[in-house]
Amino acid sequence: MSAEITPAETMPMRSRSACWSAAWARTSATVGLALLSAFLLLPGRVVAGQPNMAELWNGAEIAWQEVGPGIRESTRTGKPVIMLFHASWCTSCKRYRQVWKDPGVVAASKDFVMILVDVDKDPDANGAFSPDGTYVPRTIFYNAEGDVMAEMHGKDPAYPHTIDLDDPTELRTLMQKAGSKRSERPDDRAEN
Repeated sequence: MSAEITPAETMPMRSRSACWSAAWARTSATVGLALLSAFLLLPGRVVAGQPNMAELWNGAEIAWQEVGPGIRESTRTGKPVIMLFHASWCTSCKRYRQVWKDPGVVAASKDFVMILVDVDKDPDANGAFSPDGTYVPRTIFYNAEGDVMAEMHGKDPAYPHTIDLDDPTELRTLMQKAGSKRSERPDDRAEN
């Protein structure tokens, strides 16, 4: 099912789609096969609409999505994206999960398309969306056109997309800053 697109919406959606398409093209076939395999092999474990391990990342309050649906939503709505890369074995990720339970982070997440990527389950997405390496945890802000918001980064120059693992202040601040950049865009349009 696809929504009808009016002529006025055609150009912005094309420009948004074009930027996402390079990374998405590398992952879409593999992601589709992986999702189908997961559904067929582990139907009791697949939760509709929730990426792998979302419940550990406060999935009850944050609307985490898989890569494909998240990119499509960002393209459709014009919302920026926060893409979080994690691994089940990563001790830093386990600490970082607590930051996502902060009420301010939860509230700010509503202004973004939230994409959660398990790097072991989706290595193609991990490689495709790695502007500075495939380390974890990695939190990358993208605008709706699919460009990395370079000014949205943590304090460590060696790992710029690692945000403070224990204190939600840095993440909240970045989310507010990225959200204000969205509201300054001249082509921003109301969501349906």
